[in-house]
Amino acid sequence: MCPTEPYVISGGKDKSVVLWSIQDHISGGSIVKQNKPGEGNDKTAEGPSVGPRGIFCGHEDTVEDVAFCPSSVGDDSCLILWDARVGTGPTIKVEKAHDADLHCVDWNPHDDNLILTGSADNTVRMFDRRNLTSNGVGSPIYKFEGHRAAVLCVQWSPDESSVFGSSAEDGLLNIWDYDKVGKKVERPSKSPSTPAGLFFQHAGHRDKVVDFHWNASDPWTVVSVSDDCDSTGGGGTLQIWRMSDLIYRPEEEVLAELEKFKSHTDYNIVEDKSQCGLEDKNYGLKSTKLYDGRQK
Repeated sequence: MCPTEPYVISGGKDKSVVLWSIQDHISGGSIVKQNKPGEGNDKTAEGPSVGPRGIFCGHEDTVEDVAFCPSSVGDDSCLILWDARVGTGPTIKVEKAHDADLHCVDWNPHDDNLILTGSADNTVRMFDRRNLTSNGVGSPIYKFEGHRAAVLCVQWSPDESSVFGSSAEDGLLNIWDYDKVGKKVERPSKSPSTPAGLFFQHAGHRDKVVDFHWNASDPWTVVSVSDDCDSTGGGGTLQIWRMSDLIYRPEEEVLAELEKFKSHTDYNIVEDKSQCGLEDKNYGLKSTKLYDGRQK
């Protein structure tokens, strides 16, 4: 849905992107059909026929996801931007935005130039639309590699302009901060394999995480859904969780607070503190990968 106007866009297997107006449905009213005597007591509600405001064509395969500002991604590996004011063709079409099918797209609510996409190539890529051209020439600002399977959902944080999440078929939900990419780290990580920008990994699901959302009213709170029906663990799950504030608060502030307790409290040593940003201090932050007594 459009955040400022009563518009909705949709995409599907017909390779098109369709723009709808909610007001068209409201103004059209609704028709309720009353069954004739003897046909039972059920009432069948029939909505009015609502036509699209625009049908946009430019994809060559199934459209997998759409988002406002009007944009779409699909199985043709393309990222397309649209503008109803200039016609029904692509305004900008980025061909081969990924090396495989694209599954998801999201715009930064704090900076309307930044776009996230997730793909079956296991990566998340960030684009700046100011660097894109109509012939599809445009490289992503950065490629985030931290999943072992297809990325199914990406979403920017509503509270932090540089933070976003990604979930994938590997059962992980990663939290990233692109502002940390490329910055000098005073204490080098003890885990050089940790992907740049990754600072938290939720591993509580048993199977692919198909969707998640940030809570706009409660910072750093996330709801995530996994499709666990094919696993030995049982059915699908919905989890509501929030990472410890020791992870996302300024490092200097966290270190100062933990120093107060270090002298009179025993802490367990964490094997990998690189994702907490506390590599050289044994403050005993427990691993975020332990759930229900299982190691993910």
